[in-house]
Amino acid sequence: MNDYLAGLTTEGINPDTLMIDECTTEQMVQMMNQQDSLVPIAVAAEIPQIVKAVDVLHQVLKTGGRMFYIGAGTSGRLGVLDASECPPTFGTDPLLVQGHIAGGDIALRVAVEGFEDNAEEGIALIERSGITDKDAVIGISASGSASFVIAGLKKAAEIGAATIAVVNNKGSKLGEAADICIAPVVGPEVIMGSTRLKAGTAQKLVLNMLTTCTMVKMGKTYNNLMVDLKASNIKLRDRSSRIIMTATGVDFETAAKHLEAASMNCKLAIMMIKTGLDAGEAEKVLDQHDGRLKKAINAIGQVV
Repeated sequence: MNDYLAGLTTEGINPDTLMIDECTTEQMVQMMNQQDSLVPIAVAAEIPQIVKAVDVLHQVLKTGGRMFYIGAGTSGRLGVLDASECPPTFGTDPLLVQGHIAGGDIALRVAVEGFEDNAEEGIALIERSGITDKDAVIGISASGSASFVIAGLKKAAEIGAATIAVVNNKGSKLGEAADICIAPVVGPEVIMGSTRLKAGTAQKLVLNMLTTCTMVKMGKTYNNLMVDLKASNIKLRDRSSRIIMTATGVDFETAAKHLEAASMNCKLAIMMIKTGLDAGEAEKVLDQHDGRLKKAINAIGQVV
């Protein structure tokens, strides 16, 4: 028996769900819902570490670095999911926030669990990705024992990259290899060892915070509006127009007109309406203020 694995909280047997196979459907659903309610509490306990991680990630991106998620199984899929949502939500380059999973893209659809034990591939991933001391690598593993992730994180640390671990056990091997460890402990799963459940939910909440808060600090929102979204389809063009309406008080027709004049750039359209500048002038002022809409508007004496 592997004593390390046997001692993990995520490998424990949940005393509150022992007889789940004898429950009615309603009892099972209520049981899972009660267990899920423990997740936000576990995440809240890690807020100090999450704050540290966000500040590090902001500094990394502000100085020209990139974010890399690496994980295996559910953890890897969640990293890829979070990274893939950044371009449409915040208008980022797809290479700015990247998600990588053990076993490659096929592992997003088909379980290839053995790859999590491949330390050499974890190291090779870091090398192939061209990670430098300007970047940050976030290793995700519920158990904190995935060799692929541990080796990758250690290699990144050798290069000088900032390293962050997201795990669901205290004192894990992965946590010990990271500069910052975020470890929401959610307790044994409803079904023993099925970390796609509470552990995966906790990881999703943490990753939401890491990218969202970092992007807000990067000026990717105006108040709580996603003004850097890419208006690439009918739904997003409609959303962009409604965001412009909310930010400026204009009607839908005026918002849509300025969105078109701004080449479907929601932030630029708001800048044009708020300041009266044309697209070229507005874009120049935005660039001078690193794309921070409020600062750009304030710079020319307008009321935000």
